[in-house]
Amino acid sequence: MRNQGSSDRSWNNMDYNILVKIFMTLNLMDIISSVSLVCSSWRSACCDPALWKKLDLSTLSPDTNDVLPKPYTLSNDESGKILTKILKSALNLSRGNVTCLVFNYFISINDEHLVCASERSPNLKRLILPLNWHQLTESGIQQSFKMWEGLESLTVPSVIAPFKIMEAIGLYCKSFSELKLQCFFNLNFAVPLTKNVPKLKVLSLRGTMVHNQAMIYVLDNFEHLEVLNMCHCQMKEVYQYEVGFTLYREIDLPIIEKSSRLKKFLTCQRDTCNMCKRRPYNERVLDWTEFEQRSWREDEVSSLAH
Repeated sequence: MRNQGSSDRSWNNMDYNILVKIFMTLNLMDIISSVSLVCSSWRSACCDPALWKKLDLSTLSPDTNDVLPKPYTLSNDESGKILTKILKSALNLSRGNVTCLVFNYFISINDEHLVCASERSPNLKRLILPLNWHQLTESGIQQSFKMWEGLESLTVPSVIAPFKIMEAIGLYCKSFSELKLQCFFNLNFAVPLTKNVPKLKVLSLRGTMVHNQAMIYVLDNFEHLEVLNMCHCQMKEVYQYEVGFTLYREIDLPIIEKSSRLKKFLTCQRDTCNMCKRRPYNERVLDWTEFEQRSWREDEVSSLAH
């Protein structure tokens, strides 16, 4: 270009808006590990709010060193350090503009990760936790959700009910209205849930095991509930004195009747539902993990899918 006498424009002088549009097509690791380090103008474009409405760590490839490799390890110190570095780099570039944070389903998080995220994303509206969040302490949960006062929506997969998380949300997140759970939903959790988040409007139990009495309790006590997703659920009826139980797939008539007041009550046709047919009841654990990850990502409620 110099030889032809045309003007010499350095990378540093590229149009800001064009840079932002280009950077929006790049993946997270390209932005934080290379593009943002090129020059001051590129770094400035990397901090544009348009790039940071959603921080999606689920897109990190398990085949790289960014996250835990398969098979799905519950905890790994080196992976924890990598995650901390990624969170700090990304959220520092975001300048507090992240409103949706999606963790990678297969990694473990601890207090350091959650506090790091909450300190750098004060405007967070939606949080999607990974499967392995059980290293979080009550102190770490309280400290983090106290900084997320505007949180409105949460997805939490787990083998146990997230009692402490919902308690913290009840204390600090007064605008909370959407919840997606992937854990056995029984009466022991339903009762405190209605007390912690009484203004809940949207509840998805997609693909979970649900105690029928817990569901009736929820419908009787969540006065503001508008949307309930019970697609692909398995129902559980516990006998008197809890001496036994029955598992079945058809939703009870009392639940259907009580759900008639809702704006949306989502269920699937059990006999024809492809997802229910593919459910790996008798397959190896790895199939269960893949199945649960898909259920975690997808949802018939559009605001809960990611």
